[in-house]
Amino acid sequence: MTTTNVPLGLAEQTEIKAYTDFVAGAPASVREALGIGSVEIGSARAIAVRGDSTGFFNRAGGFSPEYPIDADVVARTIDFYREKQLSSGAFMVAPPVLPTDWTSIAAKYDLVEGTRYVKLACDVESAVATTDVLGPLDPKLHIGLVESRQAREWASAMMPALGFAPELIDVAEACVGRPGWRQFAAWEGERIVGVGSIFVNGECANMMGGATLEGWRGRGVQTALLAARIRAAHAAGCRWMVAEAFAEAPGQHNSSLHNMLRSGFERLYDRVAWVWNA
Repeated sequence: MTTTNVPLGLAEQTEIKAYTDFVAGAPASVREALGIGSVEIGSARAIAVRGDSTGFFNRAGGFSPEYPIDADVVARTIDFYREKQLSSGAFMVAPPVLPTDWTSIAAKYDLVEGTRYVKLACDVESAVATTDVLGPLDPKLHIGLVESRQAREWASAMMPALGFAPELIDVAEACVGRPGWRQFAAWEGERIVGVGSIFVNGECANMMGGATLEGWRGRGVQTALLAARIRAAHAAGCRWMVAEAFAEAPGQHNSSLHNMLRSGFERLYDRVAWVWNA
């Protein structure tokens, strides 16, 4: 049982606001070239990035007890996905928010279960106390905030490290220095070898985009970036921090998930991406 008392609605809203701001805050020319759009449906939000070949950013979220998902919301979101000419789009819904008739809604709109994620949260005050006792960083590396002049290099490291298309580098670059965001990197000399961000939404921050380049893994980069972002959330006055990680299938081991659990995060729930296909 989790002891992190972050409100469910705030946890889900913080996440979808981070994703929305990340893509929709790009320059108009980038949004047009990549087919980026977003829409608010009640307190929920849906975003589309037609140029994202992975489909990761084509998602709707922010559903909460105050504004639950129902058949009308699903229909309006699918209309948006069709308008943006997407081949697929996901609904990210926390299990406690799923309506009792979800099985029939999913069948009506041909929604199928996709990727399973673990939703995590931590009490920032408690987590920041653990940052000094986490695993050591290779002394040849150092962690710091990313400055505007380093935005292109940071984005160019982030996208391939996370498995995204090079076309999204422009989106990530435009995010550096934007209000509400803090971007961090790990350097070896002058080269960025690891990245991570937080998005601040009042009392809650969303941890996003943590990755280490192949060849630099196993040297404490991810843990050090986690610690830096927890301290940044604390400095920003956040009470909670939320994150998501890929759930482990039988026989799999997700190092990112276990590093977050060691850093003070707790598992809130597993959440399925319900996928609509055109």
